[in-house]
Amino acid sequence: MSSESDAAQGAARATGRAVSQVRRMSGEMYGATLDGGRAVVVKRVADPVALRAEVAGLRWLAEAGAVPVPAVHGGEHGWLVLDRVGPGRASADGAERFGRALAALHREGAPAFGAPPPGGPVEAFIGRAPMRNVPGDAWPRWYAEQRVLPYLRRAVDARTLSTAEAAVVERVCARMPELAGPAEPPARLHGDLWSGNVLWDAEGSAWLIDPAAHGGHRETDLAMLALFGAPHLDRILGAYEEVTPLAAGRRERVPLHQLFPLLVHTVLFGRGYAEETLAAARALDGRHPA
Repeated sequence: MSSESDAAQGAARATGRAVSQVRRMSGEMYGATLDGGRAVVVKRVADPVALRAEVAGLRWLAEAGAVPVPAVHGGEHGWLVLDRVGPGRASADGAERFGRALAALHREGAPAFGAPPPGGPVEAFIGRAPMRNVPGDAWPRWYAEQRVLPYLRRAVDARTLSTAEAAVVERVCARMPELAGPAEPPARLHGDLWSGNVLWDAEGSAWLIDPAAHGGHRETDLAMLALFGAPHLDRILGAYEEVTPLAAGRRERVPLHQLFPLLVHTVLFGRGYAEETLAAARALDGRHPA
């Protein structure tokens, strides 16, 4: 476990400025104040590959100039140092701004489905789970092979899902081309867009943190927001569609895009999420082609 003094040293190295105050926020995340008053977050990321992936993802999202992302001051020696987003609350107007900005972010695109951010590793992470960024051309096949099935195998190996239960998800993967909707180009995804990774500042504006960024289908980010309950979600989605309308049938595809995060949570946290995964898969498995 790191200490406040370790965090202060990490912040000083990254910013080139002395640290006047530091306090633990949670776990191995610290808030620090630099000489001059600038507030930063100092986060311990011991795995160098995970640190590289997070830095590359943050910079790739920021490069789009769409949704605000905290400035990265450094990502070396096991410490990630970012500007701190001041505390605030979501507002309806801020949610609409976020929806429009998220649409703009997705429209910046990616070279391929599964493409990592520039400088980012192939062997990346989503939360604490490993995630491979292997490019592919057709989204349905790529999503099945690189996102859904790897975590399904892990869940079966851990006996969190039985082989009979896994067969339901496998059938959905086999039907992925008919369930996936119209083809779309790769979008620039945050990749782990649950509500905890969207911070709201004092003006009610949304900021993105903790990405698992890659090229993917834009509906995956939107389905993740719905899965864990983003504030003013209807306002976010309505404003999003003002900029870039979604293909018909989006609501019916939400469980498809939630299979990936649900399986990740099944691997990390166990049987409760396995039940949610199976509910989504059974709903998809029982759907007839349009």
